[in-house]
Amino acid sequence: MATLSSARSLLFTPGNDERKLVRALDAPADAIVVDLEDAVPPAEKARARSLAAEVLAGAEPASLLALRLNAAGTAFWEEDLRLAGELDLGALVVPKATPSAVADLPADGPPVVAVIETAQGLKQACETASSPRVEALLLGAVDLGMELRLTPRPDGQEVLYARSQVVVDSAAAGIRAPFDLVHLQPHDDAGLEEECWFARSLGFRGKACIHPAQVDTVNRVFSPSADEVTRARRVVEAYETGTQHGRGAVALDGEMVDLAVVDRARQVLAEAERNTRNGN
Repeated sequence: MATLSSARSLLFTPGNDERKLVRALDAPADAIVVDLEDAVPPAEKARARSLAAEVLAGAEPASLLALRLNAAGTAFWEEDLRLAGELDLGALVVPKATPSAVADLPADGPPVVAVIETAQGLKQACETASSPRVEALLLGAVDLGMELRLTPRPDGQEVLYARSQVVVDSAAAGIRAPFDLVHLQPHDDAGLEEECWFARSLGFRGKACIHPAQVDTVNRVFSPSADEVTRARRVVEAYETGTQHGRGAVALDGEMVDLAVVDRARQVLAEAERNTRNGN
């Protein structure tokens, strides 16, 4: 089973829809996020908590289980926290995350995925990421785009600044690379793959999903390919051979390899090892 630190796919499913909830538990996602927030209308919040408790209590999924709470300060926050305390969860997902929202959580509990989806949240993302409970950031582009009055573009450039910001803030806080925004067309395989590759090039190492059909693509793109692993091994071997002969940099296939390049290669090998260990 994946841990939050190694997860690539976060599959969100409505907490008030038993069919979708059960189906999600059988999906190959690294983490299943039972959603009590946006996917559940106010009149259904209590039922969603009850159904989530019933289904998750008897579940033995191969994936990490997480719960997306309603936002801090809402009428649903305390009851959501009570439910979270009763379940065996691998993570909590906190929407509209800010440092104060994370501070409202109990001191103990599972690690947190903080959703950055407001202007204030984006401005304070590094502070949020530095909170002891927070292990990952997730960019929530729909709410953020609405607040900033962004116009969606096919190439996603309207949220390039926000994407880059959460990548930088995650690295500065010393936590894992963030999860990218949701691709809103569940069966647009080509568009999803293109978006995943773009996000990966920016430094993301996972993505939120809203349908099981998106999971395989997300897991594949955010995993090192066989060619990347082979190249990384050659880089490390060439560098280690060079250091044995007193060289701090070596040439490999016409490219200069120094310690920074080697560190990146070792990251690739570590990612591949984690995926193998998790059965992926």
